Parts: sequence; C-alpha cells; structure tokens
Amino acid sequence: MTPTARALAHPSREEIRVEGVLHALSDPMRLRIVRRLAGAAAELACSRFDLPVSKSTSTHHFRVLRESGVIRQIYRGTAKMSVLRSEDLDVLFPGLLDSVLSAVDLQAERLGED
Repeated sequence: MTPTARALAHPSREEIRVEGVLHALSDPMRLRIVRRLAGAAAELACSRFDLPVSKSTSTHHFRVLRESGVIRQIYRGTAKMSVLRSEDLDVLFPGLLDSVLSAVDLQAERLGED
C-alpha cells in the first residue's frame, strides 16, 4: 500500500530491527512518549502529549518512533492516533520493552521526575 496523506507508512513486523528500536528509544522525548503510551489503556492522539519541544520537533519524534516500528499511527478523523506496538516488539525482542520501561521508571524515581 502506498502511503497517502491519510495513510502512514509502517514497517512490517519482519522489517523491524533492534538497532532501529534502540535508536528510537535513545532519546528522552521519545522515551517519554513511549512511557505514556505504555501506560495508556487505548491509543492516544498526538495532541494529548505535552512535550517541551516545538510542534515540528514533536512530529519528528513521533515519526522516528513510527518508522522504527515502536509505535503505530492511524488517523481517526482529523486526529493522528498513536499506539505502542508492544506485541510486535515482545515477539521480536522478548523483554526488551519491559526492561527499558522499568529502567526509565527507576531512573525517574531516582531523579525525582514524574
């Protein structure tokens, strides 16, 4: 399927590579997005994220996460919704996402962050 203005390109499960996932997870803003998605009961609109960066930088971070296979994004009306691809990541790299999220939680606790 060719991406259009309303359909976004995502790697298939087989195309997701560990180095791409690790790169995507290496940025504090992207980790913040992933942490929020991991705690969400459902997909979240990009506008629900209050990131201390410009809109264009925020868009860049979501794109890196999507293109690496960490998140899936779809349009619902005019809202771009994001969801963590936990099942895909757990099949490909068992325990990786849980380990990273646990480490982020411990670090936040240690540093007195939210």
